[in-house]
Amino acid sequence: MLLAIDVGNTHTVFALYNDTLDGVWRMATDCHRTEDEYAAQLLLLMQQAGINAANINGAILSSVVPDTIFPLRQLCSKYFNTQALVVGKDALKLDMRVIIDTPSELGADRLVNAVAAWHSHKQALIVIDFGTATTFDVVNAQGDYIGGVIAPGVNVSLEALQKAAAKLHGIVIRQPEKVIGTCTTSAMQSGIYHGYMGLIEGILSGIKREYGHNMKVVATGGLADLFARDSTVIDEVDSNLTMRGLQLIYQQNSASAQIRRA
Repeated sequence: MLLAIDVGNTHTVFALYNDTLDGVWRMATDCHRTEDEYAAQLLLLMQQAGINAANINGAILSSVVPDTIFPLRQLCSKYFNTQALVVGKDALKLDMRVIIDTPSELGADRLVNAVAAWHSHKQALIVIDFGTATTFDVVNAQGDYIGGVIAPGVNVSLEALQKAAAKLHGIVIRQPEKVIGTCTTSAMQSGIYHGYMGLIEGILSGIKREYGHNMKVVATGGLADLFARDSTVIDEVDSNLTMRGLQLIYQQNSASAQIRRA
């Protein structure tokens, strides 16, 4: 059984694979959490789901928060008796070339998403990840990662707006019934929703204009469903894209790493 861990700036996701996806759990990302604190929560969640932690014999980790890597590696070693592969730190084999100015700068989550999307579609594509940042990652028809776009995330933009304007309050992000808001809440919802729809459509249009129009667009992340629902430019939503990418990378590397339960 494989334990896959994806650490984002806001949430940390744990997934278990035993041929199929057996469980997914989310925690708030906290760079001060120790391996024992991770274990106390994760083992309880696994027990509640009827999963035997003793069956875990492999682990892989992707993190955009460097301070979380050591305690999570310790978690895997101490509680699951396995050494975690770390995307972006360990020398891993990938079925993808990274053709950008500084490959080491590419976020591990973005690389993992690109690997998973290419494996599923085998064509030129764009991956949109609605996370703390909204990222657009481009894979060419040969399966090479060739670059992307980073924009402020939806929630980050909303928080900045609230901090800068004293009279603006928190809102639920959703599609408003009309573009013209008739109160502060609906006006803000319209600005966030339609503003981001414009950002998505504009960036995708620019990428396709530079590369070519025959590109599949795959979206993932917490708000992917909201923006894909009425979008004509997003082809597919894949909520498990990152975790499946981690599973694929582990499968490509587990034999050579000789990761085995003692």
